[in-house]
Amino acid sequence: MASIEKRYTKRGEQRWELRYRVRGREVSRTFKTRTDAINFRRGVEHDELQGIGYDPRAGKITLTEWWALWWPTTVKLRESSRARDESYWRGRIEPAFGTYQLADIDRAALGAWIVELTAEGLAPATVHKIVQILTKTLRAAVNDGRLARNPADRLDLPQLEDREMRFLTPHEVEALADAIDERYRALVVLGAYGGLRLGEMFALRAEHVDLLHGHLDVMETVATVRGRIVVNAPKTKAGKRRVPLPRIVVEALEEHIAAWPGELVFTAPEGGYVRSELWRRRFWHPAVERAGLAPLRPHDLRHTAVGMWIAAGASPNEIKSRAGHTSTVVVLDRYGHRLPGTAERVTDALDAMAKLARDGRGMQNVVPLHRDAR
Repeated sequence: MASIEKRYTKRGEQRWELRYRVRGREVSRTFKTRTDAINFRRGVEHDELQGIGYDPRAGKITLTEWWALWWPTTVKLRESSRARDESYWRGRIEPAFGTYQLADIDRAALGAWIVELTAEGLAPATVHKIVQILTKTLRAAVNDGRLARNPADRLDLPQLEDREMRFLTPHEVEALADAIDERYRALVVLGAYGGLRLGEMFALRAEHVDLLHGHLDVMETVATVRGRIVVNAPKTKAGKRRVPLPRIVVEALEEHIAAWPGELVFTAPEGGYVRSELWRRRFWHPAVERAGLAPLRPHDLRHTAVGMWIAAGASPNEIKSRAGHTSTVVVLDRYGHRLPGTAERVTDALDAMAKLARDGRGMQNVVPLHRDAR
């Protein structure tokens, strides 16, 4: 149990010393008032019940020193995510707080830093990601007993802006497919009607395409990390999926595979995996300009596919399956505004039911209710 005792400084000032044990070691902390000591003791006792130990002396290392200890132990990150997080750490987090001791990082300093990031013109989503990385770093320090609380929890962050999605018409898809290099015409058609992500299309292997039965299997995705090609399985279980193909996609893939046979369906002009950034500059952006569709992202082909599926009458659950989303909640959140509303249909049905009752034609289906004879 923690104990509180009165102490005096060399100048004769009264202080209150809190002594408690953390992981078998006795530690102490001094407060100006007994109330402060009691409040802190309550937190210590609560943490003890939760199995959390906090040693103030362990928080004396700098954030950079803690990062060097903790970061190598993170194992659940894809290589591309690790490279991104390390970039944000070196460019944004370490320059701001690397020399701070863990115990000296407070919410006021963090709040001012977020204002600076926003003032630099960083997108709200980027600010959120940077703060998320710092939050994870400090949360690990809490779990390690170096901090009592995480000062980065529940900070005020800039509001995320909904990035406008483009939905191309079939005519615009055809125009874009005609404008791009012939080697990637089928890719445009596949993206706009099949809904694959760009990395999924660049990783697509011929052995996973079944044109006879009109479907393909998404098994891998490819990305460029630090200038190196990295092939991974999809991020989620739902991402590994079978995608039905309409006839327009089957025909485009038949022509493409006949013209450019190989292990990969889509390759760089020099062969091998396509590097997405280079491909955007060499082929995508010029084609978008020629088709008069700028600005347009490759990912908008995926949005277009979902819009096509909705127009064709697909249910949210079917959209989830085709797109590889983890739940229908994601579908409704992103595309719910395009799904046909049911309000008018329900209202019309209620009016029809009421009209039948008034006309006496619906009475044969009504079961009379009898009062209890008691």
